[in-house]
Amino acid sequence: MVEDLFRISKQNFQDQLSAQEKLIQGIHTLSNLEMPKGGVSEKEVIYTEDKLTLYHFIPKVKNHLKTPTLISYALVNKYYMLDLQEGNSFIEDLLNAGADLYVIDWGYPTKDDMYNTMEDYIQGYMRNCVEAVLEHAQADKLNFFGICQGATFATIFTALNPQYVKNLVTVVAPIDFSPSDRLLFHWGKEMDADSMVEAYGNIPGDVMNNGFLLLSPVKLTTNKYLDIIDRLDDPKAMTNFLALETWIFDSPDQAGATIKQFTNDLYHDNKLIKGELKIGDQVVDLKNIEQPLLNVIATRDDQVPQKASEPLNKAVSSKDTETVRYESGHIGLFVSRRSRKEMIPKVMEFYKERDE
Repeated sequence: MVEDLFRISKQNFQDQLSAQEKLIQGIHTLSNLEMPKGGVSEKEVIYTEDKLTLYHFIPKVKNHLKTPTLISYALVNKYYMLDLQEGNSFIEDLLNAGADLYVIDWGYPTKDDMYNTMEDYIQGYMRNCVEAVLEHAQADKLNFFGICQGATFATIFTALNPQYVKNLVTVVAPIDFSPSDRLLFHWGKEMDADSMVEAYGNIPGDVMNNGFLLLSPVKLTTNKYLDIIDRLDDPKAMTNFLALETWIFDSPDQAGATIKQFTNDLYHDNKLIKGELKIGDQVVDLKNIEQPLLNVIATRDDQVPQKASEPLNKAVSSKDTETVRYESGHIGLFVSRRSRKEMIPKVMEFYKERDE
């Protein structure tokens, strides 16, 4: 009995000592780490307007795609989730695979942008960026690569301006807002955007971010911090962790008029898939999309249900459509090396086969 107690006490002491040593090493590791900034790939500014910046990434290979590719990212976070670190970058991998890439950085809206509508973003800013890309690349058409809300915008843009677009790739794209099997979609249907905009003007990024964290509160606010304790003494793991944490909490405010329309017309009334959405005085008809379409879905997405993305292929007129599914989460598609190794070859194959 005494020997057992001694053995248990000795083991507990050793465990505590090991934990203390790891904590000390972790403090040393953190004190010597540079805070990751994201957006690491070499790029040039080719267009600016108000808060917006349009970047062109310097190609990595000589024989890149003839058709330029414009990445359309969501308004609610910053694009650099795609470009967190050298050697751990979705954009870097695309460049190495032969893409000629451009990306829209929407910037940080202020009170001046409160009345910016979806028309301002899609038929104003986005259209101006598309024309700037085509002029810079000396091309007649471009490839769209849309992500989440950015994919919704890219789809709407293509339906309204098909003459600019050669191929359309949508990733975790909310198109049909009728499903309620994800908390975000349930909240969206209940959200009183009019009252929120009346109270706030622009919706603060922190309000949006806290909502996203509550979609998976245990995983996103507890488990990940417990998990990282075991890797405190690993500089590479800590750098990766801090890079993603920096991005997660870098949430721009949302222009009041846009979030009102997005919530009311899409989450509440599901007008896009019904063919009833109006951008300015134009009705968005998805049947106008005749371009080749690749629809990418994440099967473990906790934000956009599969059923919200699946209907797009049948809603367009294109005869060249494909849906691919990856066992990944909403963000994991881009930050997981395994997911990137699966998705990027497929996307590049899709573009290359249609790059006449």
